[in-house]
Amino acid sequence: MKIAILVEGATETAFKEILLDFLRLRLQQRMPTLRFLPDNGRIPKEGKLRRKVENLLTGNDAFNAVIAITDVYTGTNDFQNAADAKAKMRDWVGNNSNFYPHAAQYDFEAWLLPYWTTIQRLAGHNKSAPRGLPEQVNHNKPPSYHIKEIFEIGKKRSYSKTRDAAKILKNQNLMVAINLCPELKAFINTILSLCEVELIP
Repeated sequence: MKIAILVEGATETAFKEILLDFLRLRLQQRMPTLRFLPDNGRIPKEGKLRRKVENLLTGNDAFNAVIAITDVYTGTNDFQNAADAKAKMRDWVGNNSNFYPHAAQYDFEAWLLPYWTTIQRLAGHNKSAPRGLPEQVNHNKPPSYHIKEIFEIGKKRSYSKTRDAAKILKNQNLMVAINLCPELKAFINTILSLCEVELIP
């Protein structure tokens, strides 16, 4: 099983290792080949996304499946929420049973919020976590803004996704975030389903 995962640039660096470690434990001999394909900013839109997916699914080195992960908060008004982002990506790609759209609501950093005590330690400040479930921290002030804020108060420097997100996730139990973040669980379950193993309830 070969799976291509389209991601927004820095997300790949931060998330790849903890995801692979988690999947290896669950899948063992069924572990697929996962290739992360960063898009340096955001997932392509409309016809460009369709062509990219079709190219990955055809040819001598074709993948069995393509998963795309976008943030809902892209700095534009393209998506209202995760459901809207997934519907639009599916519409752009067309009727393709080997394409699986997913979205981080409202941005990738929602999946870091469950590890707030680690964020506090790395930022050097005890500012409290944003209230509510991680994926309900929304467009008005998305999760990345909360993390940026605590780093600027504590470290007196801005949060860097490539540097700090990887440190936040290092040696963490991914199930903590999966249990609090339905969109993350859906993404993980897509991979587990493609590998024909038991899903996370």
